[in-house]
Amino acid sequence: MKGASSSLRQRGQFLVSFDISKRHLLLGNGFSIACRADIFHYGSLYDQADFSRTPEVEAVFTALVTKDFEAVIHTLESAATILPAYVDDGGAAPTKMLEHAAILKEILVQTIAGNHPHIPSDIPDAKFWACRRFLSHFLSGEKAGCVFTLNYDLLLYWTLMHEDLPSEDPIELTKNDGFGNDEDEPDVDYVVWQGETNAHSANVMFLHGALHLFDSGKDLLKYTWIRKGLPLIDQVRAALAGSKFPLFVAEGTSAQKKDKIRHNAYLYQGLKQLANNVTQGKHCWFIFGHSLAANDDHILTRIGRGRFKKLYVGIYGDPLEDWNKTIIARARWLAGLRHERWPLDVVFYDAESAQVWG
Repeated sequence: MKGASSSLRQRGQFLVSFDISKRHLLLGNGFSIACRADIFHYGSLYDQADFSRTPEVEAVFTALVTKDFEAVIHTLESAATILPAYVDDGGAAPTKMLEHAAILKEILVQTIAGNHPHIPSDIPDAKFWACRRFLSHFLSGEKAGCVFTLNYDLLLYWTLMHEDLPSEDPIELTKNDGFGNDEDEPDVDYVVWQGETNAHSANVMFLHGALHLFDSGKDLLKYTWIRKGLPLIDQVRAALAGSKFPLFVAEGTSAQKKDKIRHNAYLYQGLKQLANNVTQGKHCWFIFGHSLAANDDHILTRIGRGRFKKLYVGIYGDPLEDWNKTIIARARWLAGLRHERWPLDVVFYDAESAQVWG
């Protein structure tokens, strides 16, 4: 394999072979798995959750045809509120529904905690510094573009905050995620999404939300590690107790994910940012750690129908392995979506050669 696989090895000599104005990066689950394969994997939260204490709750997921924890929790709480108005003797059902909603919140917390480092220091500093070097290809220099991630974990956010590189030249990253101080309460332990108008200059976007983003009903809040200093499990538990849900799109088909994205201003703005950048003819794109699976076609088809000329797709291991054959076939399908006026050249590179985590 040529092209990106060799270019990624040397900082400062990245993609000088053709005329491009910006480089963009799309990250998938493989980004996190490459860091901690022992806890990150491709399984969904729903599939990993333990519903043995409350089999009725699992039946609610089935009845609603969803794997969205927030949707089920809200349904249980709403049903408990209105049931007495429709049933003269609701009996113990409303109380049981509220109990199960509370249990489901704790199941969500425990499932997240079991699949994520608790605090940044659980990751060796050397890994963060290596990742910053990798990200510098996209967030530093005259060709800096945007980083879009489909992951809702905190590894990208922690990496961007990890600026204390010792004994070397600092790895400066230009980063703007569209969040800023709350005008009314500038000293609180969170920052607030500044809205669509101010988001146009953002260059780091969590397309499926993230575990440090919480919907308060009034604003979208970002809990910052520097200001809050709480382990992840405590942060999520405290937020859920205050009826603030982490904003993330973790489950479902591409159509279900797209529907949730379109009903949230922050997520929809991120999708529009991606859609705008794929139409820029002199930009190029890299994909790392994504299998190009169909449940993310709401993102991938926009890439396929864009106008940029070159797409670099990372594959892991032997190109002849079945999973890589699937990725290669899917990438070529994306190229086939192009209008003949803007053909897409797909280059496959060895993902290990990127040395994302050192």
